[in-house]
Amino acid sequence: MLKRKRIIALALCLVMALALAACGGSGTSDGTFHLRLSHGLAEDHAVHIAMTAWAEEVEKRSNGSITIQIFPNATLGSEVDNITQIRAGALDIAKVSASTLGNFQPEWNVVSVPYVFNDKEHFYKVMDGEIGQELYDLTEDVGFIGLTWLESGARSFYTADTPIRTPADLKGLKIRTMDSQMAIDMMNAFGGSAMVMGYSEIYTGMQQGVIDGAENNITAMRDHKDVTGYYCFDEHTRIPDILVISTEVWNAMTDEQRQIMTETAKEMTETYKTSWAEFEDEVRAGADNVEFVEDVDTAAFQEACQSIYENLKASDPAVYAFVEKIQAAA
Repeated sequence: MLKRKRIIALALCLVMALALAACGGSGTSDGTFHLRLSHGLAEDHAVHIAMTAWAEEVEKRSNGSITIQIFPNATLGSEVDNITQIRAGALDIAKVSASTLGNFQPEWNVVSVPYVFNDKEHFYKVMDGEIGQELYDLTEDVGFIGLTWLESGARSFYTADTPIRTPADLKGLKIRTMDSQMAIDMMNAFGGSAMVMGYSEIYTGMQQGVIDGAENNITAMRDHKDVTGYYCFDEHTRIPDILVISTEVWNAMTDEQRQIMTETAKEMTETYKTSWAEFEDEVRAGADNVEFVEDVDTAAFQEACQSIYENLKASDPAVYAFVEKIQAAA
């Protein structure tokens, strides 16, 4: 039944994508672009608010030659669906997690490697610099390129009943992870049991004891505070959101239009750093029933995941080369 539902959902996404494509190309003969942007978050999320303001600024600076229509709430399908649609010419822009991009270009998996970033300052330096740009350009021949990145916080463990201060505290616990081999490998290295499930299933899973906890940035407490006893700041990964645009659309734009898109996108990234921090503070303040654990033995977690680095070096040298670049930039 689940497989059948998935097939139906994908079919509906394809129909919608084809319908959008039938409405005409993104670019027109007079040099104007009517772009379609998809993301999976609600209209009240900080990401949607930031991108709405960005779209308005793009239209203003381009004198109306570029307009952006935003489709929130995964209306056009999952992040993988959106990338597929961009490659097929049925969508122009999408906001996706960098972990999703690893399915299309393995080097993007580097940002999912636990503790590849020392701290937030190191993370910002990499994503705002040459390494970030190099990652953006890797997928040009695949059908899309990175335009900018958006803060998505540091991911940490949260549980119903058990504070997590060392990897040993995860032993015997079932922890929800993303459908990512890197996330599963990380849980195995830490000694926990990875349970892959959708984000929408976490609340019920914790409530019913199917899982003992999950890992995500602190804004997950907006949805899961009622079933969470402890949020523990081990900050094992910092996985940004990436705004990607169709290579075909990008190449069709004038130099001036591309400059407008690039400049305004980077400005959005800078403004969003502050918006994200405020968002985190707001969510934390509203989760007054949750105990926030800050005395976490980060060094013990870093030591526990060294096997991941050794495996990458041996089995995936392209990803490991980016690990070395990122660490050298610290």
